Amino acid sequence: MGKLTVAVVGCGSIARNRHLPEYAGEEDVEIRAVCDVVNERAVEMANMYGAVAYADYHEMFKDEEIDAVSVCTPNALHAPVSIAALEAGKHVLCEKPMATSSEEAEGMINAAEKSGKKLMIAHNQRFVPSHQKAKELIASGEAGRIYSFRTTFGHGGPEGWSVDGKRSWFFKKESAFIGAMGDLGVHKSDLIRYLLGEEISEVGALVENSAKENIDVDDNAVCILKTNSGIIGTLTASWSYVSSEDNSTIIYGENAILRLEDDPVNSLIVHYKNGEIVKYELGQIQSNDDGGQTSTHVIENFVSSVLQDRPVPVSGEEGKKSLEVILAALDSSETKQLVQLN
Repeated sequence: MGKLTVAVVGCGSIARNRHLPEYAGEEDVEIRAVCDVVNERAVEMANMYGAVAYADYHEMFKDEEIDAVSVCTPNALHAPVSIAALEAGKHVLCEKPMATSSEEAEGMINAAEKSGKKLMIAHNQRFVPSHQKAKELIASGEAGRIYSFRTTFGHGGPEGWSVDGKRSWFFKKESAFIGAMGDLGVHKSDLIRYLLGEEISEVGALVENSAKENIDVDDNAVCILKTNSGIIGTLTASWSYVSSEDNSTIIYGENAILRLEDDPVNSLIVHYKNGEIVKYELGQIQSNDDGGQTSTHVIENFVSSVLQDRPVPVSGEEGKKSLEVILAALDSSETKQLVQLN
């Protein structure tokens, strides 16, 4: 096929800062349409990228020229919009968390199978160089058996990042469904599954709303996770880290400790048991603090998967498993019990 013709649903911050500029940077892509319930936003982005503005995504999906769609809406709309796009015969790149329930995620996966179109979830942490290198060191056995880990993602909250500031949908349960755990925690449940190459079998969590006023979703969560092979560790997600962002992960293995995104200069530092220390400068992870790296590599991976007709690097099934860890954490916090995952 020639150029990939794309449309973006939702013209908030993630579309403005990631999807639209990254699509525009791909020479094989034409941005054909944008959609937002706030008309001025859609018009502004349409003018910027030479696209057509829509207020209703159902109308937009009638355009047969659109090959692929990015879903950049509030979380509660991810599943309905993705399913509508797949049923209209479009490939879909959906932001995370992919859905608000296992059933919704399953519906998206089924819609993709039925339509024969691709469904990719935008878990960008898999494309961070330090994470890819660490996965390699773990998979090759260089780090030895893995015993434990801790992974965290925290910053001051979406007010500084969202186009709506303090009035953002991120803080409203009906549109966001979950707070810091959906915004940040699901990145880390996906990352841990990716790094260790294992599924999470057990989850315990305390999920709180303790730092921000007038919000009805979580802003601080601490989880304990256990994998199939018995690796145990912690996952924290927070909107209450008031200075700089923390996006670090530490893996404790038999032969080495791997420190990922824990040092401002060296994105991966490996401390070997014999005292040797290896530092990798692999380029920093993208951050909302400073614009970060120019590309999340999500868009380029999606585009090339569609154009070359190969499997997407983060499938709907993968997105669903990462979501289910977060759902289990919410369940654990409510029931005060450890939750088993199949």
